[in-house]
Amino acid sequence: MSEVGLFRIGELSRRSGVSPELLRAWERRYDLLQPTRSPGGLRLYAASDLERVQAMQRHLARGLAAAEAAALATQPETDAAEGAPRVSDARQELAAALAGYDEAAAHAVVDSLLARVSLDAVLRDVVIPYLHELGERWEHGEVSIAQEHFASSVLRGRLLGLARGWGRGLGPRIVLACAPGEQHDLGLIAFGLALRARGWRIVYLGADTPVASVADAARACHPEFVVVSAVGRRAFRRHRAELEQLAAEQRLCLGGAGAVGANLENAEALTAGPVEEAERLTRLAPFAVA
Repeated sequence: MSEVGLFRIGELSRRSGVSPELLRAWERRYDLLQPTRSPGGLRLYAASDLERVQAMQRHLARGLAAAEAAALATQPETDAAEGAPRVSDARQELAAALAGYDEAAAHAVVDSLLARVSLDAVLRDVVIPYLHELGERWEHGEVSIAQEHFASSVLRGRLLGLARGWGRGLGPRIVLACAPGEQHDLGLIAFGLALRARGWRIVYLGADTPVASVADAARACHPEFVVVSAVGRRAFRRHRAELEQLAAEQRLCLGGAGAVGANLENAEALTAGPVEEAERLTRLAPFAVA
């Protein structure tokens, strides 16, 4: 970092996974980036530049041409299409679409949000609160198994679509896995996306992963952290010996609601939201300045 909150193009490349050459091309052709200059004349980029690059990537992933993607990425939030849901309303609209088994409407809500606000905001203000509400309603019998499965399937597919290529780049690696027997992976995927937005490379092992397999992957790719997630403490207690052995070899974190009170030796509990914990781990593993 050259100044507080500002970074050079190598850092922007690490956080976005886009090469410096392509970033310069987007800046030159489409005015996507708006750098300031250091006293020595170096270009310095801000978080707003990173958000525009990420928006550009999302639009390109949807199949838009580069010029159109750049135009949308640089469009002020206040210029969003008339009738697009506000962030404060979007969770209710998403919930209504999923409750009605309307996949197209659910995707339309997410599309509108991603065109206007950062991925962090979509995860923190819409997806995660909706999932918490869905889980609570399911526990109280207010949501059928079919509705819960449908909603989870739609959101899992959408989040994994956004995750495409999240293992590429130059940033530090992190291994993400659900504990043995754990099938709830949406929070972990959201956490991976928040990390990816900060330049991490994600090695995602998915649901119901044996601890021995997590250890094998970690030995092979030398991650900065390993995260094992579960919604209940039982999975951590059942595999305590294996997890403590893993913690002796790797920097282990426990995620999900089960991390609260797990009290596993040498393991860090991630008890805040996915976006907040992604920011915290990023501070613990600072990126090298290019």
